[in-house]
Amino acid sequence: MTRACICFAIAALMAMGPFGGAAARDEFILVQSTTSTRNSGLFEHVLPLFTAKTGIEVRVVAVGTGQAIRNAANGDGDVLLVHAKDAEEQFVAEGNGEARFDVMYNDFVIVGPPSDPAGVAGMRDAVAALLRIAEAAALFASRGDDSGTHRAEMALWRETGVDVEAASGGWYRETGSGMGTTLNIGTGMGAYVMTDRATWIAFGNKRDYRVAVEGDPRLFNQYGIVLVNPERHPHVKAGPARRFVEWVLSEEGQQAIASFRVDGQQLFFPNAGS
Repeated sequence: MTRACICFAIAALMAMGPFGGAAARDEFILVQSTTSTRNSGLFEHVLPLFTAKTGIEVRVVAVGTGQAIRNAANGDGDVLLVHAKDAEEQFVAEGNGEARFDVMYNDFVIVGPPSDPAGVAGMRDAVAALLRIAEAAALFASRGDDSGTHRAEMALWRETGVDVEAASGGWYRETGSGMGTTLNIGTGMGAYVMTDRATWIAFGNKRDYRVAVEGDPRLFNQYGIVLVNPERHPHVKAGPARRFVEWVLSEEGQQAIASFRVDGQQLFFPNAGS
C-alpha cells in the first residue's frame, strides 16, 4: 500500500471515531422512565430483544415520573414511559408528545412490619388503611419525590382528609428517593410503605415484611408510552424512537413484557390497545 493510501485510510478511521462512524454513534435512543421499571428488572429483560431485532440501542434514564416528564418536556429524551396517566395526557396536550398509549399495568400495595402497629393487615380498602395508620401515628415512609407512586399515594391521602404535610418529620417520613431506597429506609425503621408490586416482588431486602394492604381498585397502576414531539424538539430521533414505541405496542413487545417474571411471578400485564 502506498503512503498516500495509508494516510487516507488513517484519516477515514479517525473520521469514523472509536464507535465505527456517525451512523453507529447515532443508533440509540433515550427513554425517560421510572425507577420501578428499572428496579423490577423489566428493561434488562425486554430491551435486548428490541435491540437484537432492530440494532437500535435503548438507553434509559430512570427517575421519578414527575422528573421524567420534566426531562422529556425539556427535550432530554426521545420516548417517555411512565405511570401517571393524567400527567402524561397533559404532556401531550401541551405539545410535548405526539400521542399517549397504554402499555401495561400492575398495582400498588402497602407493605408493613409483622407487628402491624396500625392493624391494617388484610385490609382491601387503601383509604381506610391509611386513615388507621394516621390515627395510630404509625411510621409511614413516603417517596416524597413527585413520582407516579408518590402521586398515587397523595391522591389516597387526600381522600382520607389527613394533612400529611403537617405530620412530615413525625410519623410521616419523606425520603425524597426512588422506590428501592425508600423500601430500604422504610423496612429499616419499621414503617409502612406504599410501593408498586413489581418493585416489591423484585426487592431483595424484605426482611420479615409482608404485603398488608392490596386489592383496592384505587391501587391500579397504569403505565403509558409517548413519543417526544420532534416538531418541538428537532433533535429527537423520531425514526428509531417511533420504531421502539411501535414495537412495545406490538404483539411481540407485549409478549416480551408478559414473559418477564421474578420468582415465577408475572410483574407487568400488557394492555396496549385494550
